[in-house]
Amino acid sequence: MRAICAASGGKDSLIAIWHAARNGFTPGAMLTMLDESGKRNRSHGVPLSLLRLQAEAMGLELVAPSASWSDYEKVFVSTLRELRKQGWEAVIFGDIDLQPHRDWEERVCRAADLQPCLPLWQRDRRELAAEALALGFRAIVVCVDSRFLPDEFCGREFDARFLEDLPEHVDPCGENGEFHTFVYAGPLFSRALDVRVAGTEAYVTTPASQRYCFAKLEAA
Repeated sequence: MRAICAASGGKDSLIAIWHAARNGFTPGAMLTMLDESGKRNRSHGVPLSLLRLQAEAMGLELVAPSASWSDYEKVFVSTLRELRKQGWEAVIFGDIDLQPHRDWEERVCRAADLQPCLPLWQRDRRELAAEALALGFRAIVVCVDSRFLPDEFCGREFDARFLEDLPEHVDPCGENGEFHTFVYAGPLFSRALDVRVAGTEAYVTTPASQRYCFAKLEAA
C-alpha cells in the first residue's frame, strides 16, 4: 500500500517507517506539521530547511502544512483528504502505547478514508530505544521538557551514553514528551545529513507557563 509517513523527523516515526516498509507498505511521502510561522515543525522545532533535506535523503516527498494548535486537526484532516485524492492509501504513525494518540490517529484517518499503520504499537519502550541504535539511526535531542530533564540534555546525541544518563522516571523513548529527537542518518538515508547544534534556547508556553529547551539545529 502507498503510505504517507506522519513524521516529526524523530527516531520513533522513522523506525516506524523502517518497519512499515518491511510489512507491505510503500512509504513515499512525509507529512509534518509546521507552526504558524511555517518555518519549523511543531513540538520538535526543527527548521523546514532541515526537514526538506531529511525527506530528500530518504527519497520521500515532503508535505508540510502550517497550523495553530486550535486548527491542527482540521488542517491535518484536510491535508489527508487531498493526499487520498492523489492515490495514497495509508498513514504510518510512530506511537508506541498511548491510547489517546492512537484514538486520534484512527479518527483522522477514518475521516480521510485512509488506513492507519502503527508498526511500533505495544512494543517495549526500552527495546525500541536499543533497536534504534542497533539499526544505525543517529539522532540529536532537539527538545527537552523542563519538568523532566535539565537543559544540558538538549543538543546531545541520542546514544547509549544519553540513555544511561536519563533519570529513572524518564522514558528512554521520550514517549511521554520528555524529549524529542531529529534523525540525521540511518538505514533509510541515501546519505547522512551534516548538521550541528548552534546553541539552545528556552521557550515558555502561554497561558500554561510550561518551559521547554530547544536546540538551534542548522546545516553545517
